[in-house]
Amino acid sequence: MTYKLYLGNRLYFSWSIAITPEGAVLNDSMAIAEELANRHPDIAFWPTDPLARGTARALANEMHASFGGLRGAWPVNLRTAHATVTPPDTITAELDRIEEIWTHARKVTGAVDAIFAPMATRLATYGFDTRPTTKAYVAAHLADPSLRRWRAMGLANEQTLAAFETDLPEVPWRGPTPMNAVAVETGTPENDACPYSGLPITHLLSMDGRIFGFCNAFCRDKTVHDPAVWPQFVALL
Repeated sequence: MTYKLYLGNRLYFSWSIAITPEGAVLNDSMAIAEELANRHPDIAFWPTDPLARGTARALANEMHASFGGLRGAWPVNLRTAHATVTPPDTITAELDRIEEIWTHARKVTGAVDAIFAPMATRLATYGFDTRPTTKAYVAAHLADPSLRRWRAMGLANEQTLAAFETDLPEVPWRGPTPMNAVAVETGTPENDACPYSGLPITHLLSMDGRIFGFCNAFCRDKTVHDPAVWPQFVALL
């Protein structure tokens, strides 16, 4: 069973379209989540407990359809973070509601966390993650290896889009500090083949005085941006 997934820009969660093996086009993240949950009941997309499952679906749909103030004026941006902004009155109620939702939602897991992820990164970008549950939940998202891999791939491969950028002062990303690695042009790699594809080496990375090789610029650059979250690469260390 093969699905096709088309992505916009990872750094801004701009859009995604999924196509099922039968050709159905799903252009909405909740539709994608529900279709996958129906097709793969063995995977815990939603909680098995009926109360928790109903709660997760309700909260995920609220997150997906609401919070127009935050969505309209404060775009998702995984490329950078900005100096902490004092939230305007127009979104204070939305931030209070998010704190309430996430306090309740920490009791459920699964697809609901994926639906919450763009909002969690948005709050981190502008320093809006000041309420206690929100702060802890946002930190958990930023530390999650899957989200870190998503961001690393975006930094490696995506364009900066002016429509999602602001003139606010930039500060370092509020997630975990990555290991220090840089792309280099010359050197003798320790490995004989790309750790991801097994193909011949064409691009090089230097870390702690050691040289590692990859089959293309994308494999190298996604590793440069956050080496510790790629198990195939970590196995070489």
